[in-house]
Amino acid sequence: MTYCIGILVREGLVMMADTRTNAGVDNISTYRKLRVMEHGPDRIFLCASAGSLSVTQSALSRVALGVTMPDTGEKEQLSEVPTVFRAAQLVGQALSDAKTEIDRVVKDAKVYTDATLLLGGSIGGRRPRLFLIYGAGNFIECQQDTPFLQIGEHKYGKPVLDRMLTHETPIAEAIKIALFSFSATVRSNLAVGLPIDLATVRTGVSDLETIHRIEADDDYYNELDSRWSNALRAAAAAIPLPQYASQPEQELRS
Repeated sequence: MTYCIGILVREGLVMMADTRTNAGVDNISTYRKLRVMEHGPDRIFLCASAGSLSVTQSALSRVALGVTMPDTGEKEQLSEVPTVFRAAQLVGQALSDAKTEIDRVVKDAKVYTDATLLLGGSIGGRRPRLFLIYGAGNFIECQQDTPFLQIGEHKYGKPVLDRMLTHETPIAEAIKIALFSFSATVRSNLAVGLPIDLATVRTGVSDLETIHRIEADDDYYNELDSRWSNALRAAAAAIPLPQYASQPEQELRS
């Protein structure tokens, strides 16, 4: 399993992904799931992946070689697409083609072939865009009302994003909130773990602003994790008990 977040705020794009892969409790390894797909003079594309490694690796290899698009019959590459939307169509086609081919090969075996991708990027200094791409090649775009998308083991980390993140959140604050989300997920699911890869793209600059790996011994992450847990316990202790739960025992019996 895995956990990946894409956040799109006014100041720019934040993408994070863990690196844990496992095939049982005794077969755990590290694998990069957040990649720079294209980094040219006028464009930057980032991609995070969750699901079948064979499908995602095949899809991303197809993207690197160029993808024949059904609507034009032409082979297209990320270095040439005019918009981030067209990039999402290209990557979606590559993912669909890869999944279809692998499904055909393993049709008589019980092999997991589901995969999803987060694709974010910017061209020509225009504001970044962010898409969630499904295995069939269809996709949805991140919007201001809910300025984040998740793939993988997302249920533990979603509540903090819902409560704290808005389109106006500064990009540095968005990174901190994303780490709260990862802290909650790592604490509750052994299939998600550090290192965590982080990348950011600033609005108006189609280039990487930050690319960083947060290791298990990272001082900031460990302090954040500890202080977040303590703050939650302190907040819970500061809230009065519910009246119906603090009645004397004899009153409850009556």
